Amino acid sequence: MKIFKVPFLALALFFWSSISFAQQFSYTPLNPAFGGDTFNYNWLLSSATSQNKLTAPVNPRDQLSELEQFGSNLNRQLLSQISRILLQQQLGGLGNFDQEGTFTYGTLNVEIYQSDEGLVINILDTSNGEETQVIVPN
Repeated sequence: MKIFKVPFLALALFFWSSISFAQQFSYTPLNPAFGGDTFNYNWLLSSATSQNKLTAPVNPRDQLSELEQFGSNLNRQLLSQISRILLQQQLGGLGNFDQEGTFTYGTLNVEIYQSDEGLVINILDTSNGEETQVIVPN
């Protein structure tokens, strides 16, 4: 009986394999950037957005109320006007940089001198060591 099972099994496999059908495998990308359907764009974007755990840093200036912003702007304008008045007193008027020398305003050291390139203004912040140089050509 064992002899009968083996040929019968081989014959059954032969007929089964001849009846089966095959089809060609084809790949279609999902991402529209790589040739996929353009209608997948919104789905991909919403999927990526929902998985994004990062948040944009919050600007503290955006969180200020209008009254606080007004106070900050007023403070900035007052400091600007005070520095303009001090500059006029030191140099005899705005735009008149004929007087060379070194001037100190709080933690700022301002050095003014003439060179071959033109008027040179060096500004040094002594609190953190930052330095800025402004050259006004002749």
